[in-house]
Parts: sequence; structure tokens; C-alpha cells
Amino acid sequence: MAILQTPPSQTSPSKLPVGASSEDLTSLLPTRLVRARPLFDPEIVGRATKDSFIKLNPLTLLKNPVMFVVEVGAALVTIFLLRDVFTGITGKQGFELQIALWLWFTVLFANFAEAMAEARGKAQADTLRKTKTDSMANRLSNGKLEVVPASKLRAGDIVISNAGEVIPGDGEVIEGIATVDESVITGESAPVIRESGGDRSAVTGGTKVLSDQVTIKITSNPGETFLDRMIALVEGAERQKTPNEIALNILIAGLTLIFLLAVATLDPFASYSVNAAGAGTVPTIAVLVSLLVCLIPTTIGGLLSAIGIAGMDRVMQHNVLAMSGKAVEASGDVNTLLLDKTGTITLGNRQAVEFIAFAGISEEELADAAQLASLADETPEGRSIVVLAKEKYGLRGREVAQHEANFIPFSAYTRMSGVNIDDRMLRKGASGAIAQFVKELGGTVPGQFEETSDRISRSGGTPLAVADSSRILGIIHLKDVVKGGMKERIGQLRKMGIRSVMITGDNPLTAAAIAAEAGVDDFLAQATPADKLDYIKRQQREGRLVAMTGDGTNDAPALAQADVGLAMNTGTMAAKEAGNMVDLDSNPTKLIEVVAIGKQLLITRGALTTFSIANDVAKYFAIIPAMFMATYPALGRFNIMGLHTPQSAVLAAVIFNALIIIALVPLALRGVKYRPSSAASLLRRNVLIYGIGGIIAPFPGIWLLDQLLVLFRLA
Repeated sequence: MAILQTPPSQTSPSKLPVGASSEDLTSLLPTRLVRARPLFDPEIVGRATKDSFIKLNPLTLLKNPVMFVVEVGAALVTIFLLRDVFTGITGKQGFELQIALWLWFTVLFANFAEAMAEARGKAQADTLRKTKTDSMANRLSNGKLEVVPASKLRAGDIVISNAGEVIPGDGEVIEGIATVDESVITGESAPVIRESGGDRSAVTGGTKVLSDQVTIKITSNPGETFLDRMIALVEGAERQKTPNEIALNILIAGLTLIFLLAVATLDPFASYSVNAAGAGTVPTIAVLVSLLVCLIPTTIGGLLSAIGIAGMDRVMQHNVLAMSGKAVEASGDVNTLLLDKTGTITLGNRQAVEFIAFAGISEEELADAAQLASLADETPEGRSIVVLAKEKYGLRGREVAQHEANFIPFSAYTRMSGVNIDDRMLRKGASGAIAQFVKELGGTVPGQFEETSDRISRSGGTPLAVADSSRILGIIHLKDVVKGGMKERIGQLRKMGIRSVMITGDNPLTAAAIAAEAGVDDFLAQATPADKLDYIKRQQREGRLVAMTGDGTNDAPALAQADVGLAMNTGTMAAKEAGNMVDLDSNPTKLIEVVAIGKQLLITRGALTTFSIANDVAKYFAIIPAMFMATYPALGRFNIMGLHTPQSAVLAAVIFNALIIIALVPLALRGVKYRPSSAASLLRRNVLIYGIGGIIAPFPGIWLLDQLLVLFRLA
């Protein structure tokens, strides 16, 4: 039965260790599979420029209602310009030409932003595509081997891969064990072990067997392999808009419709006013279209898609494959983070840290017996005992062959191991098992035995008793070592408003001690797969978004239920299919970085939306008075910037509106720098920098452009 408890309160987090930044969690891990190319890489810029013109197709732009309206406006101004040219109307062709050009530039700049994000993904996909080869496969059919192209394999086929051969398709190892080079997928050159059974049986097509032989059951059809999915996801072919992105699209489309109706009514109102007053001029189509383009949220409309694509690109640069943009966005809204203790919070291997000898026994005698009992123990725990005895007492491994030593391997049944040497029976193992062993030989258990074992358990350690025949010599203190900087990183999560929960199979006493040392908010002790699933469901019923990591088939239900399920690439195919993200490095702590990237995506979108709307508000006050002075002379007193003429004001606003999009492309692609802090602090920063900045920027920008246009006699 799972036990959920809250550990003692923690002190505030201190500085991160050397190499980790408290400013930006997304920089904590290196990139391997997808190398971060320069933002304006010539190859990427060239591809994006070409795609910008291709995206002028109205059917393509229909997906972006704001830019579709701008394109229709540009086409309309162009048509009226051509009419004036062919009918010989003079006096305003130069103005209309400039307006038409800058409206087309506005659309092209917006297309360029999206194309840049897509081009980065396509360049990465091209790199992955080069790794695909139609290798040959040794298919087992009716007890006989036949060599067939990998493209002919189907799910359910059985193949045999030998050393030096490329694994022909995704599958599960059903027999054998081998070292595999997965650098084509992970970018990591170190080979990994793949074996039948357990959580390390999944293999990926395109990787290479380095040693031994494995029998594999194919689990995917051609075109559906993990590498195929990676390519499609990286290049954006399967990207779907996230719920927040859809909602924002609806909002800006609604604003566009409102302003379209408002501008459409200006022409009859202006005509009525001019006729009634007998003076003034009616705004031209070019002026009205310019006003519409400056009023609608063109900045965020042009950058919104690029922000989403770039967010997925940043996740991929951390060697995490996101199955959808929704998964990346959800990671930014996570409230609860489930972290496995072993391998995530702790190093994963218990280490001997202390020899505790009982009355009448010296620590050196205990260390000597413990080391002898561990000489044949190849587990990390066993090796750490040998090392501790060597470092603390100078004891070295002894030659025991001449003593007719008989090593006793560890057994889950006996829960102990050791060695029979000369007339001694040295054993080390679980406290209860050693106590029973000593009693069976007629010995007694020291009075301090139970108290010492309980004290070690309460501190988060594991007591390992050592006996010499019928005597208990003492206890070895094994400890789960919490990873360096983990407490600080948990503190960073707390600053983000994220509640961390440690998942462990340990007893509550041990779990509480580790939780206190790591600084997590809660822990789930003695957790079973069903307990994890139930806990996630409870959190979700309370309105929280939950993220977790996992690698085994038994983690699959919880990974599927979690809002963000990060599966390890070394895990089973079931786990990878259940999660909505796959960590190609198989680093469980990567989830912390993924959360930071998700928050960066949301902050970037929010910041640029704030800037865009504030920017539009400022443009109203900058250009409307100057635009309508001829029709409504009283508006002249609101021309606070002293713009020279209606033509220069309109043209300056249109140029500024286009240039601001291209100026913000780097920010949209890189993302706003994220610093872990409270939601209130982030909101204040957002409003101060991007809200007030968005209001202020157009005034000097439009004024300067107006001065330059007049100086060079362009308006």
C-alpha cells in the first residue's frame, strides 16, 4: 500500500553547483543529436527565403487569418495602383507603390519568420534522413533464415541480427544479449546493452549491433519506424496547433474582423463629412488598407506559428522528441512533477559509507570480514564495501584461492551472500536474514542490533549486517547518494510553483529521509504501478497538470495518464508508445529541463502577444490624427509627434509595422530568457518590458521614419 507523506520543511535553496545556472535551467544539458546551428545559418536563411514566397499562396495563408487579410489588402492596393498607371491618373502612384511594396514585405516577413522555424526543423530532418538505409535483414521464416530488404519487414516478423549488422527495424529483443551502437539516434557514441526481458529490450531500426547476436521481434511496419516518426516530427510535418495557440488565433482573428468592419465604415462616413462640410478629402483605398493593417495584431499574427515551431525545436536540441506541440506547451503548465528516486533523485547505486562495529569487535575486524564477504560481489554495493575497507583501513583484496574459499552468491530467497573460508562462515545481507542465520548456528543477536538497524533506516540508509559464523560483527551503512545540486534544482521547481513528488518502492522511513535530503515536497512510498496511476488521477481531478518519467512496461499506464509523459529511449516500446515525449539520452532528470523549455514557450508567446497589442494601441495615437487631418482638421491638435503629412504618417506606420516583425524574429526563434520565479513576478516583468516597451517603441520609430521619408522626399 502506498504511503503519501510530507517531509520536514526545507530551507530555501542555495546557489546551484558549479556548471549549473540559476538563471536558465534550459542550459543545464548539452545538445547532441540536433546540434544548435547559428540562428541565421546561410543554408537555413536561403531555404526560408524561398519558402517565404511559396507561402504567398492564398490557400496556405488562409491558415493565418491576420496575414491573409494583409495579403488581400496588398493585392487590393496593387490592383488600384495598376489601374491608376494604365488610366494615367498621376499624383499618387509613388505613394501607392510604396504602400503596396511594404504591405507585401509585411506578408513576406511574417512568412519568413515561420519559414525560418520550419527550415531549422527541415535541416535537422535532412540530417536524420541521411542515416536511413534500406539494410538487409535475416528473417526467420518456418525455421529457416532468408535474407530480405528491411523495407519488406512487417510487424510480427522475427529477425536475427549479428555483430556488425544494422538492426533492420524497430522491435523487441526476445532472445540474446548484445551491445548496440545507438549514436544514429542519440548522438552518443558509447554503446548500450540490449537484452531480452526487462526494461532494456527495445531496439531501434538503423542502430548497429556491435557484439554478440540477438533475436528481434519487429514491432513496426515500413514508414512507421521510430526514425520515420522522428523525421516527420522534427521537420514539422505532423505539428498540430496547441489549444492555447488555437485560442489565441481565434482572438486575433476576432480582433481582425472587428477592425475590418470599423475601417470599412470609415469611407462612407468620410464621404458624408466632406460633402457636408464642402472641404477636405476622402481617404484613398491605400490609406484605408494601411490603417487596417496597422490596427490589426499583425506582429503576433506573423510570429505566432514561428514561436510554436521554435519551441519544439528547442526541445529537440535537448535530445527530447516531443510527439506534439501540445506536449511541449503542457510541460510549461505543469503543477506536479513525479520523480523516481532511483536514478533521478539519487545516483541509483547504494554506497557503503560507514562500518558500525558492535561491542567487543573492532571496526577494522568488521571491515576485514565485510571485504572478504564482498570480494566476489560484482554489484555496485559490493564493490563499494571493498573500496571503503581499502580507503579507510588500508585493506586490499586478498588471494583466497589457497584457502579453498567457497563463495556464496546472493539469493533473493536467503537475502544474503558471503564466503566460506577456512573454518569461517562470513555472511553479509539484510538484517533479518543475518539475524536468522546466526540464531540457526546457535548464536545470539546483540542488544544494539535492532536499534542500529532502525536508526540507519530512519536516516534514509540501508543496514547490511555482517556475521562471522554465529557472531554478528556489526552493520554496514549503505546509503542512496542524492545527486549533487538536486536540492537546489528542486528549489528552482518550487520557485516555478511546481510541486515535486518522489516515487519510490522504499519503506516510509527510508523514503522520508531521502525526501528530506533531496528537498522534495512530497513522496509516495512503497509505490506500485497502480499507486502511481491512482495518484496522477487524483491530482488531475483536483485541476493539476502532472508530469512524470518512466522506462518500463509497468510505467506505461501512468505515462499515458500523465499530461506530460517522458519515456526513456532505453526503455520498452510500450513505455515509448505511452508517453508523449521520448528522451533520447534516457536521463530521468531531463524532465526538469523540459518543464523549463515549456515555460519559456508560454512566456515567449505571452510576451510577444503583450508587445503586439501594446504596439498596436500606440500606433492608433501615432497615425490616426495625421491620417485624418485633411478630413477632420480638428484632429490636428492630437498630432503630438508632429508628423509632417498624412502621406508620410501613413507610410511611416506601414514601414514600422513591417520592420518590427523582422526585428522580433530572433526573439521568437530563441525564446524569451526564462528565469525561475513566481507567476506574479513573471507578469510584472512581462508588463514592464513588453507592455510598456510595446507602447513606447512605435512613437520614436514612426517619428524617425517620418523624418527620413521627408528628408529623402519619399512622401
